Amino acid sequence: MAAEIKSTSQGQTMVLTLSNPELRNALGPEMYAAGVEALSIAESNAEVRSVVITGEGTMFCAGGNLQRLKANRELPPEVQAQSIEGLHSLIEAIRTFPKPVIAAVEGAAAGAGFSLALACDLIVAADNAVFVMSYSGVALSPDGGGSWSLMHALPRQLASELLMAGERIGAQRLNELGVVNRVTVPGEAMAQALALADSLNERAPNALASIKELINDAPGATLTAHLASERDHFVKNLHHANAGIGIEAFLVKTKPNYM
Repeated sequence: MAAEIKSTSQGQTMVLTLSNPELRNALGPEMYAAGVEALSIAESNAEVRSVVITGEGTMFCAGGNLQRLKANRELPPEVQAQSIEGLHSLIEAIRTFPKPVIAAVEGAAAGAGFSLALACDLIVAADNAVFVMSYSGVALSPDGGGSWSLMHALPRQLASELLMAGERIGAQRLNELGVVNRVTVPGEAMAQALALADSLNERAPNALASIKELINDAPGATLTAHLASERDHFVKNLHHANAGIGIEAFLVKTKPNYM
């Protein structure tokens, strides 16, 4: 079976399913391109308010295809560089996508699969799910922004342990560290991710887009610059029609129905 990303809809949530069951949903160039295309289409579709990324079956993603990497060693380095650029295009598409993206993790998220989950805004994982930066075990270094994400989320020593020692870490521990948002019983990660998406879908899309942009920009901004950005986003959102809907609904104690 060909590796692919399947796109389906659950109400106002687009579900992207990593599908490469013969290789435990290992990623590849065709999947990177499909993911970028799906997110590009969803960005301009007002009917899509959020995205959930999951893996087919009982595995989230095993990372890269080692057989393909082995074969690429016999090819010019530019071949692998181009493949990684494809992965990085997908990571950037997730990070800059102006709507919430949730990872629903069952089984394992390894290597680039872990990086992919970290690129999402929120992670829901089964309590027996495991996460591992497996690169050093095969004499490789991270890709997919994994080292960037972990260094922004964790103390240096713990990020170094995960990246250098390549040790597995469980969903519960990552939840305690603030990396995984919600832990569920096995088999329920998708349902809980969709429930979380539904709650986000009820909020104003323009406000969520501003919040995501502010979160993305904060690590590289000075306080002065970030305060100015917060001001501009706040004023823009106050004068959006949804602010009128939300404020009025709050005052009269009804449920808002945002545009």
